[in-house]
Order: sequence, then structure tokens, then C-alpha cells
Amino acid sequence: MSQVPAQLRYSPTHEWVAQLTPGRYRVGITDHAQELLGDVVFVELPQTGQAVQAEAACGVIESVKAASDLYSPLSGEVVASNAELTDNPQWLNEDPYDKGWIFEIQADEKDFAQLLDVAAYQNSIGE
Repeated sequence: MSQVPAQLRYSPTHEWVAQLTPGRYRVGITDHAQELLGDVVFVELPQTGQAVQAEAACGVIESVKAASDLYSPLSGEVVASNAELTDNPQWLNEDPYDKGWIFEIQADEKDFAQLLDVAAYQNSIGE
């Protein structure tokens, strides 16, 4: 059974979103997503200053199984990326909700409110 922290919001494409301050959010992949991917070996991060659209690819995660697109759960501007993931991609497997965060985004609060809550996300993954 996957970890699904209650304080986060979730996208249908298995990204989690944490509100840091009003309008600023941290994004990563869920425990469920990293289990599906297998051992992560490379992460292509979105660039700081990059404009991203909700549900559009903004990076790549490569595992021993396959390469998968990373989707932005919100539209906005990337304001930070976790550069340490470049040298430590295994953090996505080991600690997806803390050390394995991927990027931070400046986005509209009403878009954040539209993401799945913990119950809806658990239902979507069959847990």
C-alpha cells in the first residue's frame, strides 16, 4: 500500500503538490508513481523561470524500466528545481515526499484547490 500524506493535493498523473505559501507550491511524484516506475536513474528537471501548463510535460524521469514524462499539476512559473536530484535520482524512490521533491511553482490558489484530495487520489489508485 502506497503512502498518501493527507496534507497534500494530488494530480491524476500521480504528482503531489504541497502549499508552501499562498501561491507557491512544491511538486514531486507520489509513492505510487515511484513504485510503478521502479528504480529511478535519471531526472530531467524543469528550468527555473520556465512557464508550464497544467497536465503538460515539463521534464522526464528515467527508470530501469522506461522513461516517463513528468507533468506539471498546475499552470504557472517554475521558481525552483531540486538540483540535488541530478546527482541523487534515487531520492525519488527512497523519499518521494521530502528529499525527492522535484520543483516549486508560482501558481493560482484556485487551481491548487481543484487538485485531488487524499481520499479522491486513493480512490483513483484503488486504495
